[in-house]
Amino acid sequence: MRKYQLPLLLSIVLVTLICQNQLFAQADSGTFLLHKFEQNIGKENYLLTKSGSIWKYDVKFKFVDRGSPVPLNAQLNTTSSYEPISLFIKGSTSRFSTINDSIYIKNNSAQIRVDDSLYTKSIEANSFPVGGYSPGTVQMLLIQYWKRHNRPAYVHMLPTGTVRITMDGKDTISFMNDHLVLERYVLNGLVWGNELLWTDEKGRLICLITNDAEGDKLEMMLEPYETLLPELISRAATYGMHLFSASTSVLASDRNRALAIVGGNVIDVISNQTIENAVILVENGRIKKVGKLNSISIPKTAKIIHAEGKTILPGLWDMHAHFEQAEWGPAYLAAGVTTVRDCGNEFGYINAIQHSIDAGNGIGPHILKAGIIDGPGAMGLGIIRATTKEEAIAAVQRYKQNGFVQIKIYSSVKPAIVKAICDEAHHLGLTVTGHIPNGMTLLQGVDSGMDQVNHIQYLYSAMKRNKDRSIDLMDSSNVSVLNFIKNHNTVIDPTIGVFEMIFRSVKDDITIMEPAFYSLPLPLQILFKNTGMPATQALLFKPMMKSMGNIIKAMHDMGITIVAGTDMGFPGYSLDRELELYVEAGLTPFEAIQTATITPSKVMNQDKKTGSIEEGKQADLIIVDGNPLKQIRDIRNVWMVIKDGTSYDPKKLHQLVGFKP
Repeated sequence: MRKYQLPLLLSIVLVTLICQNQLFAQADSGTFLLHKFEQNIGKENYLLTKSGSIWKYDVKFKFVDRGSPVPLNAQLNTTSSYEPISLFIKGSTSRFSTINDSIYIKNNSAQIRVDDSLYTKSIEANSFPVGGYSPGTVQMLLIQYWKRHNRPAYVHMLPTGTVRITMDGKDTISFMNDHLVLERYVLNGLVWGNELLWTDEKGRLICLITNDAEGDKLEMMLEPYETLLPELISRAATYGMHLFSASTSVLASDRNRALAIVGGNVIDVISNQTIENAVILVENGRIKKVGKLNSISIPKTAKIIHAEGKTILPGLWDMHAHFEQAEWGPAYLAAGVTTVRDCGNEFGYINAIQHSIDAGNGIGPHILKAGIIDGPGAMGLGIIRATTKEEAIAAVQRYKQNGFVQIKIYSSVKPAIVKAICDEAHHLGLTVTGHIPNGMTLLQGVDSGMDQVNHIQYLYSAMKRNKDRSIDLMDSSNVSVLNFIKNHNTVIDPTIGVFEMIFRSVKDDITIMEPAFYSLPLPLQILFKNTGMPATQALLFKPMMKSMGNIIKAMHDMGITIVAGTDMGFPGYSLDRELELYVEAGLTPFEAIQTATITPSKVMNQDKKTGSIEEGKQADLIIVDGNPLKQIRDIRNVWMVIKDGTSYDPKKLHQLVGFKP
């Protein structure tokens, strides 16, 4: 009997394995962990069901961002060779945006529904349905489709747009005491700019570093590989910058040359004087001389830049930046922004971005880093948290050791920890900015040692409000809030442009806010066009928006320090809008320009080397058509930008990151 039992047992095992393999062939699944500021905030699960030659991918995507759930469901149907059949996607793509698309493909036609709009279009060869940055499963299948179709230069997206896919190389990374080989791809056009995506050698998505519909960087990691995220974030920053480094020699052909800028009108942002028909000599990245044209001898070896009839200003500052992707570098410079304060970012990412720019391997402004610290709880942001005094001290010290010049407090830090952060920061020579944390008042935050406060909402919230959301600035309690801020020398970056965007009616013409709107890359147009409120709701917030402008004017009149910042928005251009809103509030164009030049340089203790056009300072300049002192909107007309003595053509910079002429 025993000699028959072994073959029988083997037969049973073989049949079992065959059944298991058949079952595996019918269904597959995977989980991507979703991250923002390196913090795990959700999951994307997909389930593949195969029925003959039809493959159905059901996807559930959800993250919770600072307490707000962002859920999304999708179903993608393809053939076994990844030819698309249909895509259905519905849900949220950020805290402030939704999607409701369906695409059904038959023969050479696609029936498309986007929200309430239904239409049919003929499709071109190499077309694939994509709903945006999410779900990541769709991007994984897009790569497979691209490979199956001989890696075409472009894939046409449905409902609209094109995406360019390139294999950028391979990375070998240590993982679980072994070497993991990953294929690296760059996707351009799906979101604004370049996404970095890694797969294993079988095409399975391992990591996707992208930007969500809020403009924030978001990472997707296949669950078993989550520990690789910090390494891949740092590599993404370096690779992203290197994608532009090949263009540096073309865009900045006069690097290290002496320059003579002649014939322009130079604005002195300290004295409000203008030197007409001036000359500026630049050598070794610094301003050597400034004066009347006939009073300065121009070296024969200098490159002449003719600026006749144009206005020359110091390079602008954005004091509330979030450098979320490499494309922000050229976009900032193209708008005349030569210095930014990065007001909170992923630790390794912003370090790598700054290093690439400073080493000449990327294009972008000077970066001053403010390191973010948050507290415990579901509303927290990022992985650098402080729940005890010891954790607060350690976090501040780590930032100091890595070249950060400021600490940013976020919304979930506990009151006692705010003071510990401020005390240690001041001990190390750092200043402190940030949000007023939940459970604290503006006065308590400043009393605890905060030197600066982000966003005008915190002043507005500290004041007595009328039923229609307006504020009476003659009210004694509101005057006392302003006096408190003044007496404590607190610096405010209002970011009023953010609130204009939030409170706008989606029915309003967006070009009033941003005249260059239709030059933006298509993904950005889609992102911003539906940002805002229904018209009836927006009307209710007009008194609040008006009061915020009144607060800015009152602060300025009292001598409270205001610095211009954007909190992202339209890349580069939002700083222009911020200044326009200051002028609408009652500041003169000169006073508004100061908030983005000499004032922030003083606030950040950089005024000895930048912030104005003076001998010995960094040659950070912009040349504009028109005269912003007469018409602030002329500051948008950047003809040339110069950073550290190297000149750039704004049109070429914009083209580099997908802006239209």
